[in-house]
Amino acid sequence: MLHEFAARGSIARTADALGYTPSAVSQQLAVLEREAGTPLLDRTARSAGLTDAGRRLAVYAERILAMVEEAEADLSAHAAQPSGRVVVTAFPSAAVAFAPALARSLRAHPKLSLLLRQSSPAEGLQLVRTGEVEVAIVDDWTGRLSANLAGLDATGRAERGGSGVLSYYHLVRDPLVLVVARGHPAADPDRPVDLRALRDEPWLAAPYGEPSRQAVDRLLAAVGVTPPVPSEFEGLGTVVNLVARGLGIAIMPRLAVGASERRVVVREMPAGLDLARDVFAVARTASVVRPSVAVIVSALRGAARSMAQRAAAAETHDGHEAPAPSEPL
Repeated sequence: MLHEFAARGSIARTADALGYTPSAVSQQLAVLEREAGTPLLDRTARSAGLTDAGRRLAVYAERILAMVEEAEADLSAHAAQPSGRVVVTAFPSAAVAFAPALARSLRAHPKLSLLLRQSSPAEGLQLVRTGEVEVAIVDDWTGRLSANLAGLDATGRAERGGSGVLSYYHLVRDPLVLVVARGHPAADPDRPVDLRALRDEPWLAAPYGEPSRQAVDRLLAAVGVTPPVPSEFEGLGTVVNLVARGLGIAIMPRLAVGASERRVVVREMPAGLDLARDVFAVARTASVVRPSVAVIVSALRGAARSMAQRAAAAETHDGHEAPAPSEPL
């Protein structure tokens, strides 16, 4: 209970996460305070937060839960084959791109089942920290995560923090690309990409404030291009669909160019405009030794290697038809 409150930050959110009423959570925390013999929560009329003692006890709670998880993982590691249910969360374009590899891993392990959910990277990371999902696929546009992990084990980078130990697995570097309809002048591979010449085109984009939109705006600003206010659409899959119908052009992460749209052409950015995001799989370190979780992480990394090989082959020529990421995974 205290661990959940420390992660959620409020009694109401803790109640929602655990399926209790707020009053039940408050009563349980009050019982814990009496057992501890010291105030654990600093309550006001409108909110409650952990005291110093509460924060210290929450750290111990995290350690105890991690040890329980490690013990369970050690027992399951000796199972004959992977079994049980693994919950994975991913941002939408990653869910589409990696779903085939995950589905194939299930065919090889009939006792294993999967729940793939879509969520924002921040939410996915929090769900892994709290143990509600086993693996999260997250992205990082800032480069800070890759820099922080640069010197650590490339097979599984561990990060120790206030909420436990996580392992990060770098999957792919996902660059921004120009996406146009086939037949558009900019689709010609013999013509270099000139973003300034495309200033007055009908631009399509994710809503303002979305991480991918912020990256696109930074890229265009770097070359001095300020196009007219673009039409905004929730979901990059919708944007690709509209581009394929000749209703505009877009810049987006390569991973977001879905397999269902084969009428678009992807152009690499000009030299020096290599803005990209890094995509990671994240799991609790104690859970990775479980065969079920290890199978999922292995499937994601195998799919990522196929993507990297495909991207490397695509870089030998430009103006190629949009790849279908589901096929080589």
